[in-house]
Amino acid sequence: MRLTRTTTLAAALLALLTPVCAGAAEPPPGSAEDRGFFDDRPAEAALERLLPAHAGQFSLFPAARGADGKDSFTVSGRAGHITVRGTTPATQLTGVGWYLQHVAHVDIGWPGDSVGRLPAVLPAVPAAVTRSAQVPHRFALNDTDDGYAGAYRSFEERRREIDLMALHGINEVFVQVGAEYPYYKALQRYGYTAEELRAWIPGPAHQGWWLLQNLSGFGGPVTDRLLTERAELGRRVTDELRALGMTPVLPGYFGTVPPGFSGRNPGAKTVPQGDWSGFDRPDWLDPAGPVFAELATDYYSEQRAAFGDSTMYRMSPLHEGGAVGSVDVKAAAGAVQGALFAAHPGALWAVLGWQDDPTKALLSGVDTSKLLILDGLSDRYDKLDRETRWGGTPYAFGSIHNFGGHTTIGANTAVWLSRFQEWRTRTDSALRGIAYLPEAAGTDPAAFDLFTDLAWEPGPLDQKAWFAAYARSRYGGADPQAAAAWEALRKGPYSAKSGYWSEPQDSLFTARPSLTVGSSAWGSPRAMRYPAASVEQALKALLKAAPALRGSSAYRYDLVDLARQALANRSRVLLPKVKAAYEAKDLTRFRELVGQWQEDERMLAAVTGADRHFLLGPWLAAARSWGRDQAEQDRYEYDARSLLTTWGSHATSEGGYLHDYANREWAGMIEEFYSARWKTYFASLDEALVGGAAPRQIDWFALEDAWAKRTTKHPTEPSGDPYALATSVAEALH
Repeated sequence: MRLTRTTTLAAALLALLTPVCAGAAEPPPGSAEDRGFFDDRPAEAALERLLPAHAGQFSLFPAARGADGKDSFTVSGRAGHITVRGTTPATQLTGVGWYLQHVAHVDIGWPGDSVGRLPAVLPAVPAAVTRSAQVPHRFALNDTDDGYAGAYRSFEERRREIDLMALHGINEVFVQVGAEYPYYKALQRYGYTAEELRAWIPGPAHQGWWLLQNLSGFGGPVTDRLLTERAELGRRVTDELRALGMTPVLPGYFGTVPPGFSGRNPGAKTVPQGDWSGFDRPDWLDPAGPVFAELATDYYSEQRAAFGDSTMYRMSPLHEGGAVGSVDVKAAAGAVQGALFAAHPGALWAVLGWQDDPTKALLSGVDTSKLLILDGLSDRYDKLDRETRWGGTPYAFGSIHNFGGHTTIGANTAVWLSRFQEWRTRTDSALRGIAYLPEAAGTDPAAFDLFTDLAWEPGPLDQKAWFAAYARSRYGGADPQAAAAWEALRKGPYSAKSGYWSEPQDSLFTARPSLTVGSSAWGSPRAMRYPAASVEQALKALLKAAPALRGSSAYRYDLVDLARQALANRSRVLLPKVKAAYEAKDLTRFRELVGQWQEDERMLAAVTGADRHFLLGPWLAAARSWGRDQAEQDRYEYDARSLLTTWGSHATSEGGYLHDYANREWAGMIEEFYSARWKTYFASLDEALVGGAAPRQIDWFALEDAWAKRTTKHPTEPSGDPYALATSVAEALH
């Protein structure tokens, strides 16, 4: 046992005067428990980062797993001296997170925290509490996360996210950064030059879809230095996860190859994969053919040298289409798993449950006891029977409550609470985990907190009680107005129903202009999924919270997010009115409503500019930071900008309908891109009304691609008073 820092004098004196709570006695020096089963210093270091002023009041001890093999933690202790025992360093942090939420009543969210509300001496645990994980697999991060959450993030940012995931009970994390490096090294032995491969590998923001075999090349070419530095970053991330006892989930190899592979490698059989949303997909090397096993061996060898070994690998052959050709999918799946086992005996293959995947043919060719299906549709549709559909293959209950990193609030949380318990407790249940799969994590702290709690609560969670408790811990104190705000949100955006959607609607301010547009992203809901009034009620209530609670980053983030969402929802009220005025040829009314729209855009830009999480500047600055000269910096900035707007080429944006898929209500982007786009459109309609003619046609892709190629600078730090700006929004809505 090690204390991370010297206990404060006040805590030490109080510890001498306070009786030890039941179950809180420390093990004697030199005991087996004190000697430890693992190195708990990584957890202590994480505590120093998460709670620098209070880390010294925690004592961390290792704990052995019971006969059931479950991860568990026990929290006990007197005031100023909190003891946490856990089966891994990460589980020790999960115990700390439980203590903060249920005893100290503060929150460290993703994003926002209220740790500034902690007293100097941490409160005692009334009675020792033990929690065991209800499922062995607690997986996090979608294949798209590295792109939509920020491919150019630093190690410090990624380490913060690892700390947060450990704090909330996650034990398996998909690591994508640097995943291109094994391809780059291995394929140079198969007839490709380094230069050819650097042109084939896309820019970092688009690499997630290259790993899914959807595209190649876009956003590049990349440099040897970039590939090396990303691999080094990936190694630091995987090492950090291992140190905490978490599993770094690495991409496996299932046959993606560059063009012309069979011509350069006699005997190789490749299948062209056709089109994905306007991109040419990379070819698929038949895993049952003679060359695959050799290439897979080289791939895993290079991956081991770069990142070390793991026990879990992510692969989704034929993701969102692709062509089977003459490939025997059953044999191919067996060969993919065989190559994985040859490199990593007994490793688990994690496959995404999405659309029709995994197919019966794939499942029939593998040892399904070594497969884990990450179900991305658990809360989306009704009448699902995963045990029948997948033949008893182990799966994780998953949710994709955010697509493209949209700035939205809400999730199907009532569905989570009822369905997870129902599926987990059925007699033939194959549910073995949870899978937190938003396309970009870090956009909805309440959803993250609630979803991860599923894995640790022994019985059903009560939705109303959970949100009431969350309102208290989120801001570090009980407050009737904060409770009212979260009750309104619970009944509104967090009680959306299943049936067709798992994500909330996006904003029309971020949509490509049209009087009939119903969503910004082509595949997003085209109507409200909850009563808009619930968000306005929540905003007004949160503004009335006690002044003592308003200083936390959690309060500031939520206030800005609610004001943003309330304005976004009003875009759906205003646009039909604009349409009616235009169709009635009422120029005066049309101009009045356009003025209201533009004033809302101005308020939206101002309020989002008051919190760093809603700024475009950091996104662009991070991309440029990876370039060594201006040309390289400009290339990576285009990679980052295009993902948010056109997504790719003209064919991708228009034929693939991917433009605005990753729309964000971010300050900088609102003024320079979205508002400018609507201004151009409204001007064309105004001209048409004045001239009595049809509106002029606008080449939207040309306008959008021109913006993506710009290099304008934007603030990287917030400005303005969030409270005053949110108050102005609430008054304007009233």
